Amino acid sequence: MTLMIYSAAFLLDLILGDPQHWPHPVRWIGSTISYVQNIIRGICRSDRALYIGGAILWCIVVGLTWLVTWALLSGLSSLNIWLGRLAELWLAYTILAGRCLSDAAMDVYRALDSDSLDESRRQLSYIVGRDTSQLSKPQITRAVVETVAENTVDGVIAPLFYLFIGGVPLAMAYKAINTLDSMVGYKNEKYRAIGCVSARIDDLANLIPARLSWLLLAGAAALMQLNTDKALRIGWRDRYQHKSPNCAWPEATVAGALGIRLGGPNTYFGELVEKPWIGDELREINQEDIKLTIRLMLLASLIALILFSAMFEVCDYLYV
Repeated sequence: MTLMIYSAAFLLDLILGDPQHWPHPVRWIGSTISYVQNIIRGICRSDRALYIGGAILWCIVVGLTWLVTWALLSGLSSLNIWLGRLAELWLAYTILAGRCLSDAAMDVYRALDSDSLDESRRQLSYIVGRDTSQLSKPQITRAVVETVAENTVDGVIAPLFYLFIGGVPLAMAYKAINTLDSMVGYKNEKYRAIGCVSARIDDLANLIPARLSWLLLAGAAALMQLNTDKALRIGWRDRYQHKSPNCAWPEATVAGALGIRLGGPNTYFGELVEKPWIGDELREINQEDIKLTIRLMLLASLIALILFSAMFEVCDYLYV
């Protein structure tokens, strides 16, 4: 039954995505982060205090997310087993973000396809933290490819990984960890102190999934008849060409599979950030690479689902 629920959740995400007006736990997690962060900032004035406050923020948000999810599923299951399973299906579905990521990338693709640079910059600004106002068409395309590649890990592979390891409560706790990083895990003056713990633990949480993405995306490249050898070699060679210990694994693998170059300097919050290049520029990047990266992401996600399901079955058999 567990495998059926997780597989159904995967399919629901591919079919429905994230309808804007539907209730979503991640939005509630985000609201909780904002509320608790404001309280902590009102109390903590020094950097040292904000470091401690950031740790408290992490404990409150992640702990509360796990506890509420566990209590909800336990309570509903005690009332009616099918009600509990329905809630488990819905929560598992909301944890995954493959369709949402695909839709956001395609919004930029369609704007590029219609030669509307202003609209493509606007659509891109919704999914990246960098300044998009002056980006050229190749730079916009590169930003989308990087975003899809990077978020293949925290949008699908990592949630599936934790879903199969610890069920919905652990996977939802992972989403809280990831949301904390996306909201406060920056290294600028405003967030450096309060977001330090969130950023470090997010790095740890994605350590294994990011490295799995190297093999999963290379496997997807093989099925798509792209350059699998380059995907593996560039993915390994450039795996640390990023300030994050995890981001370059999927980005470098995708860059190798497509024969393009990613990374390079970008502007974040008005500051120029020098980033190393990832991959070899065997050809110029073009907007069709967005579609190819989406397909790589979706296929790698499917491989992850099959692989994790098989391992779950083996572990369940050995345990019994």
